[in-house]
Order: sequence, then structure tokens, then C-alpha cells
Amino acid sequence: MPEISRFLGIVIRMYFEEHPPPHFHASYGDREAWVAVRPLAVLRSELSPRVLSLVLEWAAAHQDELAANWRAMRAGQPPQKIEPLS
Repeated sequence: MPEISRFLGIVIRMYFEEHPPPHFHASYGDREAWVAVRPLAVLRSELSPRVLSLVLEWAAAHQDELAANWRAMRAGQPPQKIEPLS
């Protein structure tokens, strides 16, 4: 469960052996969301609207990096850390 970013108590992870479409997991406390990278879309969410909006704001600013991490991980390479929401 590689952690690729962390901000405001939100943890962003990508998993090595995940299924398409390219996506990431965002967790806050015991709640989680799955978010597709391109197009940016919520696949599933238990997060509050406020937390989810922060996740989507961050993801919109880092779509290229998220897509590159997905490709790297599918090729067996480790993901790169991505800057937190500022």
C-alpha cells in the first residue's frame, strides 16, 4: 500500500496490483474514497463532501503525476511521492 501523498490528515495511496481504470485511494480516518485519474471521477466514496472536495482539488493539480505513477507501478516500479495540497 504505497503512500504517495499526505495532507490535512488525508492519506493518498496507490496499490501495485490494482484493477483498471487507473485510480488512487484517499483515506481520512476510517473512511475511504476511490478516485479515477483520467477522467477525474469518484468511483466510490465514504468521505465527507468537504474532504472529498480537497482530494479532488489535489488530484486535479496532479493528474499527470498520478497517471505516471499508475504506469510505473503497473511496470513493477515504485511510485514517486507527490506534493501535498498547499
